[in-house]
Amino acid sequence: MNASSAITGTIHEDLVVAPGQPWSGRVSKGDVLRIVDLEGRQAVDLICFNAHALTEAYDCTVTLRIAKSIFLGKGVKLYSNKCNPIFTIEEDSVGHHDTMCGCCSAEINFLRYGVPDTPSCKANLLSELGKHDLDERSLVPNVNFFMYVPVDVDGNIEFKLGFSQPGDYVDLRAEMDALVVLSNCPQMLNPANGYKLTPIRVVRYSDGRTAGGAVLD
Repeated sequence: MNASSAITGTIHEDLVVAPGQPWSGRVSKGDVLRIVDLEGRQAVDLICFNAHALTEAYDCTVTLRIAKSIFLGKGVKLYSNKCNPIFTIEEDSVGHHDTMCGCCSAEINFLRYGVPDTPSCKANLLSELGKHDLDERSLVPNVNFFMYVPVDVDGNIEFKLGFSQPGDYVDLRAEMDALVVLSNCPQMLNPANGYKLTPIRVVRYSDGRTAGGAVLD
């Protein structure tokens, strides 16, 4: 990453998520979760919850209506099914992230490509949800960071190569105490990952700012 993206503050967690693997963790209100695409064009599926009331979950329909755009980017808030912001995309070096198409699954891979029993984000997310006593009922339509799914004038969609380059990242500032569950996508049957699975970096840190962005005295 270039110097302008250096982290200043207290790092609470800093790890690499291996290709095709999941991760989950809690992010305190006001703290930042940075997701780094280490090698570029690697989709990251993410869902999030109110850490104190797990029935309050990310809602793509509310998020899209408030954002007034099919693409997520800097300044967009990720809203819950209670219409509360869970995260704000505070920094974003890419500018195009999908939240329409949900996660890949063995079932949809078979339906679309005729390939059975593939690794999938659905399986990854369910595995992590189970660690927090959640199940498939909590598998809401997710954000696909670093994934590019344009819509043409006739309403057709197409999975295309993403724009992210090595070191591109998003910073998500927590607007509430949040539980995050993500999958470093294992999809190899469409261009979401550039047909190559690569690692990502996840950093959880605090920088002296509140969820609203004010500097603490």
